[in-house]
Amino acid sequence: MSTFRFQQFSVLQKHSGMKICTDAVLFGAMAPVKQGDQVLDIGAGTGVLTLMAAQLGAAKVTAVELTQEAYQEANINVSNSPWAERLEVVHQDIQSFALTADRQYDLVISNPPFFENHLKTADTLRNTARHTDQLPFADLISVAGSLLAPQGLFYLLLPAHAAAKFSAQALASGLYLINQTDFRGYAHNEAKVSALTFSRTAAGLQARLLTIYEAHNVYSSNSAAYLADFLLRFARDRLKRPS
Repeated sequence: MSTFRFQQFSVLQKHSGMKICTDAVLFGAMAPVKQGDQVLDIGAGTGVLTLMAAQLGAAKVTAVELTQEAYQEANINVSNSPWAERLEVVHQDIQSFALTADRQYDLVISNPPFFENHLKTADTLRNTARHTDQLPFADLISVAGSLLAPQGLFYLLLPAHAAAKFSAQALASGLYLINQTDFRGYAHNEAKVSALTFSRTAAGLQARLLTIYEAHNVYSSNSAAYLADFLLRFARDRLKRPS
């Protein structure tokens, strides 16, 4: 669908390389946003994570997007949202943005390109959105480190198989993995993606496994609790958000 409708906003996604998926929405709904946070969204795409962070209470969200097509759609989505005055979309690669940034952020979020050495498709926008050519893990870690406030958090979504490698690289740069939530589709599936939270301060790792679906098109109670304030299907059946 060219427009994905949430309870409080809509996301135009006609031309962006990556469309909205359940993993990304759940990742955004679980973002550790505190009221009044200054948030940076790296590789914003359509801006869905930016909009979700605003709904969760961020005071200011800056969305940085490399591709012209996604930047234009993110601008439209942000402008049409209830939080337009708190949101900014920047058309630039994050490496250049970091060189001239005049602030640090309480929370840096990213659903970054993650394929390394994989075959590509003929769709150049999808390739940019999915492959690490333009944003290698080392660059992402370096940029996050330079833009993160001393007590800030770095929160990103990666394939489960890449979590250990990325965490080791982050640790070498002084970023400690403090929370890891692995997502699996059903109880009989292996984890497919991981939501990782890093801090400059070492702490005991909190790790858990979250099952998204109980049955076909039926969310588990845990995933439904996070998604209840966002997806239209839950508009009439709000659940208590877990801590």
